[in-house]
Amino acid sequence: MKVLIVSMRSIHTIRWVSQLRDSGHEVFYFDILNGGYIKAWDWVEQHTNWRYKFGNFKGRVFLKKHFPKIHKLFENNAEKEFEIVLDKFKPDVVHSFVMYSCCVPILKNMQKHKYIKWIYSAWGNDLYFYQTVPKYKNDIVKTLPRINYMFADCNRDLNLAKVLGFEGETLGSFPGGGGYNLSDYNPYIKALNHRNIILIKGYEQRFGKCSVVLNAVSKIIKNLTDYKVVVFGADLELKQYLTKHTISDKIQILDYMPHKKVLELMGKSIIYIGNSVSDGMPNTLLEAIIMGAFPIQSNPGGATAEIIKHQENGLLIGDAENTDLIQELILQAINSKKMIENAFNHNQKLKHNLDFKVIQKQVLQAYNQVENELTK
Repeated sequence: MKVLIVSMRSIHTIRWVSQLRDSGHEVFYFDILNGGYIKAWDWVEQHTNWRYKFGNFKGRVFLKKHFPKIHKLFENNAEKEFEIVLDKFKPDVVHSFVMYSCCVPILKNMQKHKYIKWIYSAWGNDLYFYQTVPKYKNDIVKTLPRINYMFADCNRDLNLAKVLGFEGETLGSFPGGGGYNLSDYNPYIKALNHRNIILIKGYEQRFGKCSVVLNAVSKIIKNLTDYKVVVFGADLELKQYLTKHTISDKIQILDYMPHKKVLELMGKSIIYIGNSVSDGMPNTLLEAIIMGAFPIQSNPGGATAEIIKHQENGLLIGDAENTDLIQELILQAINSKKMIENAFNHNQKLKHNLDFKVIQKQVLQAYNQVENELTK
């Protein structure tokens, strides 16, 4: 089967597509956001660096920021370019990742070529949040009826898609980047009695609420003398927040870290906290589970509850903007060593369901299902 991937360049897409290597399927890539050639996909025929009529010219970023209408004149049209790609690769299936960037721009093409099957992968806020924005929702409800098959990172969004007009077949709920090579990470997993870090995801952009967690921690910092409190991946919005608000000086703030370093840090952490008002199944939550950190995680729309049972293998934040609630959950965790120990044992068994080979087998079965239905 010829599979044409339509996606932005991201670590999750790169990992997902790696599942198709040596699968017998021919894989092609349309780099819809012009992120550049992906070296890890040297086995994939890639169509990239197409966006600009005169190449990636000097001053382009300045022009795009200050004179967007003029910048548009230098861009090739995505719809026309995708038509060229369809003619070039002649795919049996198009697989788009993320609705607004990778489905909506090619809807007219896919309406024109209805014989080509269309798979859509929903991630994060793709449907859950953007259904609340009229302009985005309008595009979502126009696009979903054309899509034949769907993956998502949580069951919540598979069900939500049906409410919004999806009439095709669901192919399953899987981590956005596929599974994890657990053997690579096991050496970094420390025993519970060698862990003393409370690790916080430093996400404060549109949906993140790290600031609420920091306020909660600052209020109970005297109760945390046995722990190091570390924020990783602090984004620009969080840094701007910290210039205007005072938090405990015992909280360490770390910038962007390579993925491997984050996992090493999780393997030394007793507690992991992730907090946002909207998300799908957070990849960092899954990574915390794999690395044995006790998760305290927000639960927008019930997605996180699909893997975390409250007070069994983690704690769910019912209100991402409630400082008092979050500090109560942190105190509950540090005062219940038995709960943390039970969660660790539970999650170390659960993580085998997230193994790369386990997920890959299920994902390839889904692609094979699509292939078997091509002739129907």
